[in-house]
Amino acid sequence: MTNELDGRTVAILATDGVELVELVQPRDELRRAGARVDLVSLSTDPIRSMNGDIEPADMVEVDRAVADVSADDYDALVLPGGTINPDNLRADPDAVAFVQAFFTAGKPVGAICHGPWTLIEADVVRGRTLTSYPSIRTDLRNAGATVVDEEVVCDEGLVTSRNPGDLDAFCAKLVEEFAEGRHPVHPAGATA
Repeated sequence: MTNELDGRTVAILATDGVELVELVQPRDELRRAGARVDLVSLSTDPIRSMNGDIEPADMVEVDRAVADVSADDYDALVLPGGTINPDNLRADPDAVAFVQAFFTAGKPVGAICHGPWTLIEADVVRGRTLTSYPSIRTDLRNAGATVVDEEVVCDEGLVTSRNPGDLDAFCAKLVEEFAEGRHPVHPAGATA
């Protein structure tokens, strides 16, 4: 354990269809750094994870339902990918409001692969630079983001990566940014 995140509490927001490795590796790395990590979902029922977006993987136990938590309960947020997961999250008003609240408070957020789809729905990518899985980059541009093709991108507390191959860099940057804590907030709510 490295202790950079001692005393920090992190939410991972995910539901059925989450890419297993994009949930498990960040969770484990954040815990190794000393954070308490909760899996928050649409309900407290276990969620079905996926491998490679098409192969069913493990059922994963959920700690809290998004309707029962607040961004005030957490220091940072992680949005793993998988195509079904963020598509379900962005259709849920409680999940979208939960994501928005992190940006309004200037708290750091990490999103990988298709995870930024939920950021689009939350209207927090306008004017930000980020990366993602190639198939959602047009959606990000249409929502006002500047999109680059890099392993990991950090825009004042918003950490993004493209796919599971980027997880080592993504996790290292999450620990760094989550240790820094809050960032300045734009008047519109997106962090500076």
